[in-house]
Parts: sequence; structure tokens; C-alpha cells
Amino acid sequence: MSLLREIQDAAIDVNVDISVVLRKCKVLAARLGNKEFKLWVEYELNGYTSKEDLPEYRILRVESRGDFFGMFQSGLKNAPIPSSSIPEEYRDLVNTLYLMEAISFYASLTKDAERTGDTLKSPWSANLIRLVGSKIYQDMNLGDAWQQIPYGAIAALLDTVRNRILSFVLEIEAEAPDAGEAPPNVKQIADDRVSQVFNTYIQGNVTSLVAGSQTITQNIEITVVQNDLESLKQYLASLGIGKPDLKELDQAIQEDAQSGVKGNLGSKVKVWLGKMISKAGSSAWNVATSIAAHLLIKALSKYYGFEL
Repeated sequence: MSLLREIQDAAIDVNVDISVVLRKCKVLAARLGNKEFKLWVEYELNGYTSKEDLPEYRILRVESRGDFFGMFQSGLKNAPIPSSSIPEEYRDLVNTLYLMEAISFYASLTKDAERTGDTLKSPWSANLIRLVGSKIYQDMNLGDAWQQIPYGAIAALLDTVRNRILSFVLEIEAEAPDAGEAPPNVKQIADDRVSQVFNTYIQGNVTSLVAGSQTITQNIEITVVQNDLESLKQYLASLGIGKPDLKELDQAIQEDAQSGVKGNLGSKVKVWLGKMISKAGSSAWNVATSIAAHLLIKALSKYYGFEL
């Protein structure tokens, strides 16, 4: 199997750790010889060194909460902290969270939160508490404070990285199928083209693309019900996938089920998925390659009962 296909399979499979996917991308970056892609992979694996380098998907708007104490043993626990009560020069520290750590750190956070049910928090610094602690609630002082991190926001970070990797490698494969197997000092695809794909699908904020006369957005409603094959086929038919291809998918799902694959994409469905994405790349299906991949994977993930 080619390196590009290995990365595609790993990006699709939620059971494969995101750090493993990125390490495969590190090998690809070396073979492509593209500095931008290589640097992004290093940042995601090892963490970012400055806020200025952060992509937009690592910057969150959050709510802060705190524990307050007052006279006669009065107090408030887990109370919201209104941003209007914070001096303007400090509001960014209260309302904005910069996700600077390595991707593995956030992956471990989601696993811990899922296991324990704990809320994800980012504590305020002691200096910030001292500066604004008496200005929030009348006759009360702030004892402890933190930024409340929505669990879904961290899960979305991991999904975003997976989806951008998948879109990137699919586009690279469409340009140069053997790019992942390039020998040292040999480039299968021009560096400026790699940079263009990188800036479009990884660095950029691609929320909508136009394929022919059709505009498709990434937040399009995907009306697929878990384990309901008919809802999956109806949705895919609405995208323009023909009956012969839907029949092949039906057969692939049945064959995977007979092989004992449950709750995830089996080998037969993965082959079908690759075929559909190839059709998009060859203009046999009126959807851009990256959008085809996004819609198909989201639809299949809903059918199988996991979210990408």
C-alpha cells in the first residue's frame, strides 16, 4: 500500500491515534520536500511556540468561571464571570483560549474526560486573579478561576486535523499518485503546487467550495441515521451517486458485516470509498475531490455511529 493510501486509511479510522497519522505525514513531508507542510506537522506533533503561529482552529472563544468568597462565610461556586466586569486590556485572557500544546495532549484530555466525566478547564494565572478578583462581584473576592473548555471543541480540533490531512493527501494523490514513494532528492510534484494545496486545505479555512454549478458547504446537514442503510443510500443518491454504485456499497457493507466488522469502516467499504473519491477526481461525479471525501466520510461515520 502506498504511503498516501496509508495516511488516508489512518485519517479515516478513529481508532488510529492522531499522532500516528501525523507521524506518517512527517514522512510524507520529507518526501515531498515542502517546508510549509513539514513545519505544520512539527507544530501539531510538538506544540506551537507562539500565538502568532496558531491556525484559526486552535483559537477558541470560551467562558470563564470561578469560586468567590465574601463576608460571613458567603460565597459562590462555579459562578460565571461576565466579560463586562473585566478591564478591557485583560479580556482576551478571559475569553480566548489558545491551544498551544501538542495534539497528543488534547487527545489525552478527551480520553480522560470521556472516562471520568470531568469538565475540561484551563486555570487562570495567579496574577490575573489578583488583578481583577475584587472587580467582578460586589463584596466578593475571587479565590480560583478557570476557562471552561467545551469537550466538543477539543474533539472538533482532533477532527479538524484529521479532515485537513485527508483532504490534503487526496489532492496530492490526484496530482501525483506516487508522491509518497519518491526517492531522495526527487520531487514527483512541484513545490509551488504542494504549497497551493497546503494553503487551501490545511492552512486555509475552507468552509465552502464550488463544483460546477453546485455549491457545497462543510456544515451541510447530513441526514443519515445510524444503522439505517436506506437513509444512507437516500442521502448519497441526493449527492448524485448512481444506483450501481449504491448497490456496490450495499454489497460491501454486507460483506464487511459477514467478516465481523462492526461499528467502523471495513476493507470492502474502504475500497468503495476510494473508488467514489477517484470518480470525483476524474470529474465522473460533479463534486470536488476534497468535498467528496468530506461528505462521504461524514455520511458513513453517521451510519456506523461514530463522528469524524
